[in-house]
Amino acid sequence: MTWLSSPAPRPGARQRLICFAHAGGSAHFYRGWAEALPDLEVHAVHYPGRAHRIDEPTATDLRGLAGEIAEGIRHLNDRPLALFGHSMGAVVAFETALRLRETGVRVSHVFASAARAPQLPGVPIGDGGPLDEDAVAEALIALGGTDAQALADPMLRELILPYVCADLIMLDAYVHRPGSRLDCPVTAIVGDADQQVGAAHADAWAEVTSGPFRRRTVSGDHFYLTPRPPFALIGEALSPLSTHA
Repeated sequence: MTWLSSPAPRPGARQRLICFAHAGGSAHFYRGWAEALPDLEVHAVHYPGRAHRIDEPTATDLRGLAGEIAEGIRHLNDRPLALFGHSMGAVVAFETALRLRETGVRVSHVFASAARAPQLPGVPIGDGGPLDEDAVAEALIALGGTDAQALADPMLRELILPYVCADLIMLDAYVHRPGSRLDCPVTAIVGDADQQVGAAHADAWAEVTSGPFRRRTVSGDHFYLTPRPPFALIGEALSPLSTHA
């Protein structure tokens, strides 16, 4: 499949977890998650314009991207599907869940990690003019994402920055459709030292679902999950015994 990779297919797993990376991120961000979540079949989404899809044009419309992803994964409905998105990936996951529901595929849970709720204004990008790639690189390095070291390398920066900026422009252009709501449980996860996303931004996810909502605050900044992935939290929320369903 073009859209997904699963390093450890598990035909006997009770449900699947589909993971969406942040702006400028890739499926590689979730390496190791399958091993750490043995009760789930973990898949990671491959965005166009990077990694093995580097020759494809980057997405320019977030809702359109979500529609393509939904079309590419909707056949995986033989088991419950949970979606986990980090930062921009949470908004892509939200829109993907909406599109899946339109095709009759029910999403069992959405995890919104380090992300403002989709109806809220995003973090401003620059001054509204063309993006300054050096400023973008410095900002991402300061955030501490997994690509920070790569962005410090001039040769890798030239390769990576075009799709990082494309993702940021796409996210900035996204407009939430009033009334668009999920009907599944949503868990918002926020780092207690995140300078971009606070508790109020995370709590606003409750407004875009008619299902149960819970916010979980963890230790760390915007990329809290790089050193401490929320495996226990995910396992608890998706447990058959969980009341958060």
